[in-house]
Amino acid sequence: MLPLPWLVYRFMPPASPRHYRLRIAWLSSTQSVKSGTLRNQRKILRLIVGSWIWVLLVIATSHPQWIGEPQPLPNKGRDLMLAVDISGSMQMDDMVLHEERTDRLTAVKEIVSDFVLRREGDRLGLIVFGTQAYLHVPITHDRKTVSAQLNEIELRMAGDQTAIGDAIGLGIKRLKDQPEEGRILILLTDGANTAGAIDPLQAAQLAASQQLKIYTIGIGADELEVETLFGLTRRINPSQDLDEVTLRNIASTTGGNYFRARSTEELDAIYRELDRLEPVEQQSQVFRPRHSLIYWPLLLIFASLIIAFAGRWFLVYWREQASTPEGDTVPEFNSAKGKESPWNY
Repeated sequence: MLPLPWLVYRFMPPASPRHYRLRIAWLSSTQSVKSGTLRNQRKILRLIVGSWIWVLLVIATSHPQWIGEPQPLPNKGRDLMLAVDISGSMQMDDMVLHEERTDRLTAVKEIVSDFVLRREGDRLGLIVFGTQAYLHVPITHDRKTVSAQLNEIELRMAGDQTAIGDAIGLGIKRLKDQPEEGRILILLTDGANTAGAIDPLQAAQLAASQQLKIYTIGIGADELEVETLFGLTRRINPSQDLDEVTLRNIASTTGGNYFRARSTEELDAIYRELDRLEPVEQQSQVFRPRHSLIYWPLLLIFASLIIAFAGRWFLVYWREQASTPEGDTVPEFNSAKGKESPWNY
């Protein structure tokens, strides 16, 4: 498009000056000696301004854009709800983390946080339960928020007992409006159902009818050495209250699996196995954000026209003032007598 004006000028017949002419009537009566030079200057100025505006118009019509860096578009992932037991029994320090004995909840926080951060593309939520079950984080793509909120939960926030059935029921309620494919609940507990209004097996049957798959994890060591009041050491089973039969039935009813975590190593292996059983959707598409830049050449055109017309008027007005004898006045517009002013283009 750039050479189009030159092609029109070169090959099209010239327009008749009688019909196509932009004139300043009052200018023709002044500076007759220098009229040839003035016409040449105006012609060059018009050529420069016209060429500049034409270039900007061509740039604007090409719709320039700023294209940003490629950004991944995640495929449709899973809706994954985590249910974590925070009853009083989770304070049992039968786990070893970084070569130091620690309580069950602290170990769960670290390992599950890593699991959450790996689930790129999935939507995750967090339920905490004790005597009651509460939604701590609703379903979201913001994995960092889920991880941060998980690390802030405390023991007994929801009571000392364990409401497994209520936790499953709350998970069903929060996932029922999501697409049927990819509804997953991962329930972690160290005990048996001792509270709540819903029986865990009935809740599992309802979850199966809603196409909700449940993976259950029983946490706690099988053996722990403790010191007696007299300084002696004896071995106890800190997981004697764990109801593995119910957890297995919940998982099998819904098409999931039951896992047993006796140590932090086993717990980490379980969540990595869950990564394998429910793999993260791979990133297959990217997009590059586009930002339109068309307003820049348009603004330059507008500014150029203002400068050109203002500069032309002031130049002509200055020449008129310089050519007017001292004491005379510049003719003003008078519609009755047909006189014109510098504003008449």
